[in-house]
Amino acid sequence: MRTWYRNLDYFTLLLWVLLVGVGLVAIYSTTHGPAAENLAESVQHNFTRQLVWAGICIVGIGIALALPVRFFRHAAYPIYGLTIVLLIAALLFGREVNGAQSWLVIGPLRLQVSELAKVGTVLALAQLLSSQRVGTMGNVRFALRAVGLIVLPAVLIIMQNDMGTALVFFGLVPIMLFWSGIPISVVLLMLSPAIAGYLALVYMPAAIAFAILFTLGMWWYTHERYMVALGALFTGGVAAVVTFVLTNILQPYQVDRLLSFTNPEAEQYRQGVGFHLVQSKAAIGSGGLWGKGFMQGTQTQGSYVPEQSTDFVFSVIGEEFGFVGATVVLLLFALLLVRIVRLGADVKHPFGGIVAAGAVGIYLIHIFINIGMATGILPVIGIPLPFISYGGSALLANTAMLAIVLTIHMRRDDLSIYGY
Repeated sequence: MRTWYRNLDYFTLLLWVLLVGVGLVAIYSTTHGPAAENLAESVQHNFTRQLVWAGICIVGIGIALALPVRFFRHAAYPIYGLTIVLLIAALLFGREVNGAQSWLVIGPLRLQVSELAKVGTVLALAQLLSSQRVGTMGNVRFALRAVGLIVLPAVLIIMQNDMGTALVFFGLVPIMLFWSGIPISVVLLMLSPAIAGYLALVYMPAAIAFAILFTLGMWWYTHERYMVALGALFTGGVAAVVTFVLTNILQPYQVDRLLSFTNPEAEQYRQGVGFHLVQSKAAIGSGGLWGKGFMQGTQTQGSYVPEQSTDFVFSVIGEEFGFVGATVVLLLFALLLVRIVRLGADVKHPFGGIVAAGAVGIYLIHIFINIGMATGILPVIGIPLPFISYGGSALLANTAMLAIVLTIHMRRDDLSIYGY
């Protein structure tokens, strides 16, 4: 067996360093350039705090690499249970930030526990899905058990008024089930509510048409009545629920945040969240090919774009470093995702592969939603860009998942003795 450090994938660590470095550069630009004059004093220290969190993450990577593989398998459910307890504690005793009661203050630390819950959920799902024999994978009841592990923290996060983070959990459903070997019909069934919900936001007739076509397709593909019934429930039912929530539960400003992306320049949105989208797109578009230069972006340094170091950090990169800079960032993300998939495929035990799939799923959902939000093709729902956006809890959680994947891959030969 090779020495452990020779099994470590240094290229993945390099990609982590580069992405965190890009984030630090963008955060520094928004907090130390002309834009700093318009920021609250606490926000002006975002760069320093992010730098400290990056140092904490480096220590965390070292600790994770020193742990045996069996630790992550045996501790999967306890870690998941701990994150559920933390979510409940945040709901009862947490501090509200930007309308979401997702933060626990522990001494000098302020943790967004919904971010940490992603790690526990991925580990618990990997343990559940890897412990089942192939013959049970077609069982919808088993798939619903896996979905239940995702829905529980997602519901608690929704109760904290953090719909954006909850959507990340729901997005894990098809990714994790597909990777674990569950039949495609069941995976599509679990994916259908997300599609129906999105279409219901954009254009209700399209959601109704999708519900009808999906239900008919389920009958044609499976010829099983219970799958047809579930298909109708998961599509038509979700579309009905979305309509009810929009009209009877959400506050007007929350509805505006969800719907403004469809036409941000409309009169009812232009002075609110629509203004944010217009300014973000203007910033990215004005960067041109090479960008306006570090700390030289007019939209960025004029503080026209809100939450520039968090939700809209991609607009800073697009304006100051242009199309080339934005493409480099996307290329780094693509390399990281492909690399993690390859690391997971190298692990013969399904636990390692499913953990890798969970990490890729979370990163991919964040990247897609955050960049889609900054470019105006998706609603503004407050999703950070992994490793780049300011946020210690998010950086710690994302780094923890990456470190666990690296550890499992590095010690992959140890998994074979524990069985399935």
